[in-house]
Amino acid sequence: MTEGAVAEGLRADQPSRRDATGQAAETIITMRELSLSFRTAEQPVHALSEVSLDIARGDFVSLIGPSGCGKTTLLRVIADLERASAGRITVNGLSPEANRLARGYGYVFQAPALYPWRNVERNLQLPLEIIGLPKEERAARARRYLEMVGLSGFEKKYPWQLSGGMQQRVSIARALSFEPKLLLMDEPFGALDEITRDKLNVELLELWARTGKTVVFVTHSIPEAVFLSTRIVVMSPRPGRVTRIIDCARLPRERNLDLRETPEFLEIAHEVREGLRAGHSYD
Repeated sequence: MTEGAVAEGLRADQPSRRDATGQAAETIITMRELSLSFRTAEQPVHALSEVSLDIARGDFVSLIGPSGCGKTTLLRVIADLERASAGRITVNGLSPEANRLARGYGYVFQAPALYPWRNVERNLQLPLEIIGLPKEERAARARRYLEMVGLSGFEKKYPWQLSGGMQQRVSIARALSFEPKLLLMDEPFGALDEITRDKLNVELLELWARTGKTVVFVTHSIPEAVFLSTRIVVMSPRPGRVTRIIDCARLPRERNLDLRETPEFLEIAHEVREGLRAGHSYD
């Protein structure tokens, strides 16, 4: 089967997304035959190849695949931090550039990226200062989103006074402070210990349910992807291709850590492993 045929099949296999009322959900991100190559001194590096994907409003979509498969690159294309070499993409009905300029997304990086000389409140407010929000509005948003991530009372603490998990919660609150429709998360919990990671996974699901954001989440962890997602996008080794899209609708929307021991959870995790294994056939 040719790569184009594989991509066509994947598009056809994507189920129609439905909102809580059963109506067809609005598509937030549309990608068609998206490819990206980086120029180097020796030879081009082909990072993405013919990626086609739709992401609906309210989805929690995890991108999973081996290191170097283009997961973060794809996230950066959505964010207009990289430009595709070929294909089409729209985000919130706009080009990635127009969506970025409209502040249509919040981005959570692998590291919290907090300034050590600014306290929690002022770290959160920094981008709001840059875009020129009035002082009262900046303070109100800081209070609202720090409360939302469970950090009320820590406004005057400095990053070095917080645990790694708490620092990442500040980063998430800062990304939400723009009040975007879309939240992009690049392995935000990858450097944390397993206990902290589990706790933040649960908190992130609660936050997602509370805000109704559309989330695109990069991870290397199969259990994390299954626990968090409405859909899992499995990618092949470089150049990154979408090899399988796995729907997690058989799992309840309200989840706790005990879910990971259920047959349904283990079945989906097995499907992800099979998808990753099959993706290596492109090598």
